[in-house]
Amino acid sequence: MAIIQLLIDEIYYLHTQIAWLMTFIAKYIPLKQFKPEDSKSPDYQKFKTDILPKFQYHQNSWTWEGLIDYYRQRYGKVIKSVRRHKGKPCDIPEDCICPECGAPHEYLYRNNGKGGQLQCKVCSTLFTPSKNRFSKQYTLRCPYCGRALSRIKTRKDFTIYKCVNEHCSYYLDNLSNLSDDEKHDEQKRSEFKLHYIYREFTEDFFALDLDSLPKNASSFRFDKFSMKVVTLCLTYHINYQISLRRTKDILWDIHGIRISHQQIANYCKTAAMLVKPFVDHYDYKPSGDLAADETYIKVRGIKGYVWLIMDAVKRSILGYRCSDNRGVGACILTMRQALNHFREKLPEGFRFIADGYSAYPLAAMQFDLKYGENFRFDITQVIGLTNDDEVSAEFRPFKQLIERLNRTFKASYRKTCGYDSYENANLDLALWVAYYNFLRPHHYFGRKVLNPVPALECVQRMPDKWQQLMLLGQRQIIKLQSEIPA
Repeated sequence: MAIIQLLIDEIYYLHTQIAWLMTFIAKYIPLKQFKPEDSKSPDYQKFKTDILPKFQYHQNSWTWEGLIDYYRQRYGKVIKSVRRHKGKPCDIPEDCICPECGAPHEYLYRNNGKGGQLQCKVCSTLFTPSKNRFSKQYTLRCPYCGRALSRIKTRKDFTIYKCVNEHCSYYLDNLSNLSDDEKHDEQKRSEFKLHYIYREFTEDFFALDLDSLPKNASSFRFDKFSMKVVTLCLTYHINYQISLRRTKDILWDIHGIRISHQQIANYCKTAAMLVKPFVDHYDYKPSGDLAADETYIKVRGIKGYVWLIMDAVKRSILGYRCSDNRGVGACILTMRQALNHFREKLPEGFRFIADGYSAYPLAAMQFDLKYGENFRFDITQVIGLTNDDEVSAEFRPFKQLIERLNRTFKASYRKTCGYDSYENANLDLALWVAYYNFLRPHHYFGRKVLNPVPALECVQRMPDKWQQLMLLGQRQIIKLQSEIPA
């Protein structure tokens, strides 16, 4: 009995301690620190991407002739042209028509005298010729409350629209996640993204040509040196990651070839123009898992960005681009280059893994808006350096693959000490991608290349492989030119 009483006393003591700790936590530790990370951090919340808005298209199927016939048959009413005052000519221009039904100026009259407002006698529409509110093809509306979005900011490539409805369910749900202090403090409340926001892009990044050559493209004829010298330059500079000046020294010390580093750069630029079409249009037969990331480079001493998208299963690089900004435009162009390998539609179970940067969800939204269900996909974002959630723990290996690819690229980029222009940066990147996808042996594939090409497998020496790769690029250019409609 004494043992049972001792255990009861111990349980009562522990219950008292737990009650004291719960009281202490509720009294002195604010509960707002236990909110999810995306609601807690104002900096991250502002980059949250919302769903697409509702598009209300303005289409009028009635014309002024049809309306006149309808009124005559339905109501027996005959609509005649406007009767002007005697001796007073019509001051409405002849080219002025009703923006709603298209009635000519004979059916228009001034509604407020010299105020400038006109009214149509056929459809009773009020309008001002200088400020035509009917020029809008559609109206953007909030998907939660249906209210028209307000334009709040205009940027270089896009316009920001916002739902300012204080009774919107999206706004009220986000507001309920804040603490009492944050709700009543206007300055703290403005740090969080509470209202629905949509970015409408003013430039069509899907209309840009990905296969065009640079404006100052040089000739594909190597007059001063033979093709053997050109391929030697590519082998030393790209394969063995040697700078242009060191490549110049090696060619003289070992092969007795006197050539300048600028000539080597010109040859690499011309070779990149030949190889790039083959790299971009090769059928990689990609899997359904892609990983994307961006890293930094220097162009004339100023920070630039390199976007890379790789097949997380087959390890091939499907999309690549250098840009002077980290905006959504460069992200869309890189994703276009990668998703073009899927032809007409994405496979089932398609997954796109990236970091927490907001450009990727915005770019995916534009693909959904442009192509619909065939290219509709979600971005799986691996945020941070530690696995704080189930998504990061599951997809961390994919993120590590693309980070490892960044380090591999940086090893080849370091020899350049930066680029002179973004055109040269993109061409140098194209040569490196060609080497990585078709010429570089990978240890996790048994020291074999990622994409075996029969025309390259029958060649042993690396300079000859580069020559064969340029030949394949020339054939691809001829094929693309033949597909252009006359």
